[in-house]
Amino acid sequence: MMVDDVKPLELKRVTTIRELRELIVALDRRVPRVERVGEVEIARAAAGLRTEALRRIEELEGEMAVATS
Repeated sequence: MMVDDVKPLELKRVTTIRELRELIVALDRRVPRVERVGEVEIARAAAGLRTEALRRIEELEGEMAVATS
């Protein structure tokens, strides 16, 4: 990888991490309304999405650590 390629890739990682954190905040703010049809499934899907976002953040932060070492 060329040095010129590192900065745009790092910027992309930082941007993605920020956006994933914003997603997590939005998911945490949402209050399930269990009286609504399908709400249980939506809440489960939101919890799964939150878990995947956290996993991806860890992955991207690990890639950044390797790239800067």
